[in-house]
Amino acid sequence: MSTIAVWPETRMRFLLQRRPTAKQSYALQTAEEVNFVPMEAVGENGSLDLSRIRSKKDIEQSYTLFFEGDVVVAKITPCFENGKGALATRLNAGLAYGTTELHVLSPLPQLDGRFLFYLTINHTFRIQGEAAMKGAAGQKRVPDEFIQDFRFHVPPLDTQRRIADYLDTETAQIDALIAEKERMLALLTEKRAALVSRAVTRGLDPTVPLKPSGLEWLGDIPEHWEVVRFKHFSRIGNGSTPNRDNPQYWEGGDYPWLNSSVVNSRKIEEISRYVTEVALTECHLPKIDPPSLLVAITGQGKTRGKSTVLEFEATINQHLAYIKPSKECADCLYLSYLLDAAYEFMRSDSDGAGSTRGAITCEQLGNFYISLPPLTEQLTILNFIDKEVSEFEQIEQDLRCSVSLLKERRSALITAAVTGQLERAVMAA
Repeated sequence: MSTIAVWPETRMRFLLQRRPTAKQSYALQTAEEVNFVPMEAVGENGSLDLSRIRSKKDIEQSYTLFFEGDVVVAKITPCFENGKGALATRLNAGLAYGTTELHVLSPLPQLDGRFLFYLTINHTFRIQGEAAMKGAAGQKRVPDEFIQDFRFHVPPLDTQRRIADYLDTETAQIDALIAEKERMLALLTEKRAALVSRAVTRGLDPTVPLKPSGLEWLGDIPEHWEVVRFKHFSRIGNGSTPNRDNPQYWEGGDYPWLNSSVVNSRKIEEISRYVTEVALTECHLPKIDPPSLLVAITGQGKTRGKSTVLEFEATINQHLAYIKPSKECADCLYLSYLLDAAYEFMRSDSDGAGSTRGAITCEQLGNFYISLPPLTEQLTILNFIDKEVSEFEQIEQDLRCSVSLLKERRSALITAAVTGQLERAVMAA
């Protein structure tokens, strides 16, 4: 007979408290400053950021109350599917208030809190919860009735604690391995960025004589490189968005229309919208010939200042500018790498005030100074970058694969333990 066959089955509702205990009620009455837990403070590996402290009277009417020893589970997509949840411990004053997008599970004494936490992040619970979600796309939530009616086999309390102890030890080891590999990935990303930045700002020959560039973001450059403005060798402009309520501009359109999301890749791989020839004509949209450089010019987020290479004819919206360089002077991919090096300066230089706050104007782009080696040297540098980046990408791919396998192992281990499939290993721990 299997272990799980002798564990009684029940619904979650029968092992959860419905009202605060006397101790919790006292804490609620006497607390003045409490932990505040927005969704970003809830981790995907059971962590809970308790660094935010707020006055209880300021937040008690608008946020979700939970106590020491409760288990919180994110209810909204994609936080639920990503495994956001935690066992609440070490709370200031024994209680906290969190985002309204949390389910709060208060275990009765016959249900160990750590076991309950592992139960809520096991594969079966998450898959069934995802299937039970209700609401519109992008706003789906796990209903309370799913939590209450979730059926599981309940081991004796001492077995629950053994399982929790075992999983604490095993998952800590796996999490440490994942953290180390993710640290290596971050270091590789920094090293790759530094290598590319040095190549496009200093060249490949460490012995070449240098001269001051006169640019705040750049420093010294090879003596034979030029310092020029974009407008001296490029055509620059931006686009617009046709009236979305006019079907003549959109329906049946086959001309690519791009928004600023395209700068998240070095080269554009996906087209989200198309416009008609009528839109191109009546809205005076530019037809941009490849190869060109597209630069995100608006927004307070990380997009502004990033660039990508356009390799097909297209038009753009008002949040992008295009730079069409003379093919005798510059390679677009080289310019994109160079703008990466200037990214922080471009953003700070465009913070401004008034209507242009948080925007890079076409005039600013045109007047922006860069360093430019001869075209043949640009191509040599690009060949070097391509080779080096390929090697970095292979290492990063291997590390990401390893991290993915470790996460799968962690998930499988938790599911096996809370469903009684690892009795021998648990009892021996």
